[in-house]
Amino acid sequence: MAVTADERTQTVTLTIDGHEVTAAEGTTIWAAAKAAGIDVPVLCHDERYDPVGVCRMCVVDVGAPAFAASCVRACENGMQVTTTSPELEQSRATLLELLLADQPDRERDPKQSTTADNELLALADRYDVTKESGLPVGSGRGTDTSSPVISVDHDACILCDRCVRACDDIQGNDVIGRSGKGYGTRIAFDLNDLMADSSCVSCGECVAACPTGALTNKPIHDVPIRPRVELDAVNTVCPYCGVGCALTYYVDRDRGAIAYADGREQPGSHGRLCVKGRYGWDYAASPQRLTVPLIRRDESYPKGALSADVRGEMAHAELENGGADRNGGAGRNAGASGNGAGASGYGSAGGKGSANNAKGKGERRKPGGLVNYAEVLPHFREATWEEALDLVARRLTEVYERGGPAAIAGFGSAKCSNEEAYLFQKLIRTGFHTNNVDHCTRLCHASSVFALFEGIGSGAVSTTFGDVVNAEVAIVTGSNSTANHPVASTFFKQARRNGTTIIYVDPRADKMAYHADIYCQLKPGTDVAFYNGVMHEVIRLDLVDHDFIASRTSNYEAVRTTVADYPPERAEQITGVPADTIRRVARAWGGARAGIIFWGMGISQHTTGTDNARCLIAMCAITGNVGKQGAGLHPLRGQNNVQGASDMGLIPMYYPNYQKADDPDVKAKFEAAWGISDLDPAKGLTTTEIIASALAGGVRGMYMLGENPFLSDPNINKVRKALSKLEFLVVQDIFLTETAEFADVILPASSYLEKDGTYTNTDRRVQLGRKVLDTPGQARVDWEVVQDIANRLGLSWHYDSPREVFEEMVSVIPSYKNLSYDNLGLTGKLYPNPDPERSDGTVVMFGEKFNTNDGLAHLVPAQWLPARELPDEDYPFVLNTGRMLEHWHTGSMTRRSYALDAIAPKAQVYMHPEDAAALGLVDGDMARVSSRRGTIELAVKASYAEARGNCFIPFHFREAAANLLTTDEMDPLGKIPEYKFCAVRVVRVEQPPQGEVAGEVDAARADG
Repeated sequence: MAVTADERTQTVTLTIDGHEVTAAEGTTIWAAAKAAGIDVPVLCHDERYDPVGVCRMCVVDVGAPAFAASCVRACENGMQVTTTSPELEQSRATLLELLLADQPDRERDPKQSTTADNELLALADRYDVTKESGLPVGSGRGTDTSSPVISVDHDACILCDRCVRACDDIQGNDVIGRSGKGYGTRIAFDLNDLMADSSCVSCGECVAACPTGALTNKPIHDVPIRPRVELDAVNTVCPYCGVGCALTYYVDRDRGAIAYADGREQPGSHGRLCVKGRYGWDYAASPQRLTVPLIRRDESYPKGALSADVRGEMAHAELENGGADRNGGAGRNAGASGNGAGASGYGSAGGKGSANNAKGKGERRKPGGLVNYAEVLPHFREATWEEALDLVARRLTEVYERGGPAAIAGFGSAKCSNEEAYLFQKLIRTGFHTNNVDHCTRLCHASSVFALFEGIGSGAVSTTFGDVVNAEVAIVTGSNSTANHPVASTFFKQARRNGTTIIYVDPRADKMAYHADIYCQLKPGTDVAFYNGVMHEVIRLDLVDHDFIASRTSNYEAVRTTVADYPPERAEQITGVPADTIRRVARAWGGARAGIIFWGMGISQHTTGTDNARCLIAMCAITGNVGKQGAGLHPLRGQNNVQGASDMGLIPMYYPNYQKADDPDVKAKFEAAWGISDLDPAKGLTTTEIIASALAGGVRGMYMLGENPFLSDPNINKVRKALSKLEFLVVQDIFLTETAEFADVILPASSYLEKDGTYTNTDRRVQLGRKVLDTPGQARVDWEVVQDIANRLGLSWHYDSPREVFEEMVSVIPSYKNLSYDNLGLTGKLYPNPDPERSDGTVVMFGEKFNTNDGLAHLVPAQWLPARELPDEDYPFVLNTGRMLEHWHTGSMTRRSYALDAIAPKAQVYMHPEDAAALGLVDGDMARVSSRRGTIELAVKASYAEARGNCFIPFHFREAAANLLTTDEMDPLGKIPEYKFCAVRVVRVEQPPQGEVAGEVDAARADG
């Protein structure tokens, strides 16, 4: 007898094909049969979706006048079920015959002729049913090939609605439905739009769900889609955001290319992917990959930017504002060097940028979407690895010997593996005796980490994003999660459908606002006032957890006193959120059995970012919402390994495992572990401080591994000057970036897809990334390059594999104790994990005490302060910057991905339609956006997501680099720049007369 339910639940007992089966009450016949090992065929059914019973393939005989659809019919006590009989088999065969009538022929079926897994045809073969010519056939329902990545063949559709439910139930996007009547009925996108014109986000979940050839992937770069058994399946992890989705790449080894990707099961992502994970992998095969080491030519000194864009694409704005030297101090025009073809250390000259060469002085060319290789590479010559590495070690050593440890700094990357991050920080600390090492966490969640360490003694999340299913209330704040963490957002949307109250707090009413029960569109930079107002009401209504406060927190009275000055009416005056909405949020949060707060860089990227995070910590602590299921604090990590890189000590104030760099005992511990006696006893400089130091002549030599600060750091004009002043810069990257234009040596690196290593996601899940492709040309795996430089500095490293590095890491990182390459498996493990052989790891942390010295949560009150730069008559708009779904950071990867660049090819400024209209602008018009630091030009996108007086610009587009505008004002504690608030003006760009080059007038003014 098969038992399919826990003994504590109410059960029913029935007979299926003569077998007695006990199942939980409410279990469907199909599920009970499956649990008993009985196969009932299905087409419309998938266990991940709500059952609908539309295909009737799964009908069974329950003794009633009509057969019952087993996927929707619940089990009943005493029920007698027959799943197979001549009558049932005939019913299924007839259904298959009718469905096949309108199907494309097998040899041209979109699914069978590619992946060869058409479920309808498989069932037809099982029942020996063929397509009969005698049945009436319609005239066709058409195709839709408008999407860059998905083909739609309505004739192959059987209207099973699996795509509808995948879109609704799994991704929560609600794009697909049905339209038409009778034979003309077909799946529809939005209001029967073409897929490309609809609100579809190209996640591909519908393709994964479709049992026929109705929805199929398109080949990318003409790599044919073939059956999985003919391809090499590599199980690895997505290289983009911190969600760390598990996926499988299917590799065509004959072509040395990826054919397609599928999501795979893992406790966090559950097989889901977004558009970047499913379709954004081809950047690694770009012809612009760097393939040999490059050394700057002697005649290209003095050093500076090399391309017209990077030398000063907004030259007129810089001159008007007195801001920057257009030539970065000493740049040379590529056309003036007379060096012929120059370097050829890349696959194909120019790429997208090659058509944009300047025609001559006096004409300001339109910037391109990527670095113009034809302009830059003539300034470099090819070198052997030996020559390049010898030069790197010698020049960095010379800078160190002249200027001491303070003259050296390193930028690592959250795109690199844990092993590479660990070795990189170890190199900077042991080779140059400085803690001047940092990475992009400084630009993402540095203020959150500062507040979390101060408050609870740990910078990691206290629970996973999947734990939202157990929350009664979830606050998502400062996070456009549908764009920045799209798979995590699917769990938020699912939780809401299952009863969790979602409160969304953000200045932008983006997609998450439409999935929220309560949306609070606060004014930018007013988060402290908002959360103080909420806490005021929570305390006034006595919705606090007195026991938790008394036993597990300190300094509550100071918080209570501070928030007493923020009644909802005052909070409304500051934030713009109605007082009654603030009260509603307080009642929902304070009255919840369990609540989680998820936040993004809308909280952290402010001069008050630390205070913002302090408020969120207090919100959870005073209501007892930490350390239990469905409750906690979760800063959603941006990059795929930003959590891991921070764990590895790739930050200036901490050694691995967040052990303080200025603690003598910690210093002695790592000196013993690393066999060195003179580690730096002081904290190092952060990313933004390193740039400032370089500008002032302090830091003079740098090693940059996979970072592009020219586009990612604020106030690009200042970054340009700082990079130009460096005596020596080595850049290790997969592409020629804007930052690489300032390099003395460029080392061709490995992409994520070309190496083994571990990565730690936002949930604290440590996963194995596996090599998918070989590196191109002479490009090398990053950890090996770092080791070669270390050995040239006399460090005598002898690692043979990432596994060996991981074993050393674990020995000095207590949080990773017990983890190994052998027990991480296909799905990874959460840390801490006392028994990884049997357990997935710790989901909820701090159940008994916090990681502070006294085990208590240290609450810190915060007063609201306005942003440092406020709008005025000259600059009346508030600019917010951030990511969009299809692109990633500085665009060096995603803008070389066919699918992602095709879907989102251009820079836009998002404005409220009424603001745009007041400026004489409509959708698609060109606008000039200026701040006190620079100017860019880009298209206008009318968007009701923006509040009046605000605008939003994604920072992925170098031709309209948002960070030319942003301020370098910083949070004083987290040292994170204020990316989310600066004052700008927006004006219409008048189109030039026919035949006049756009921008020529401005260029002439700049040059004159």
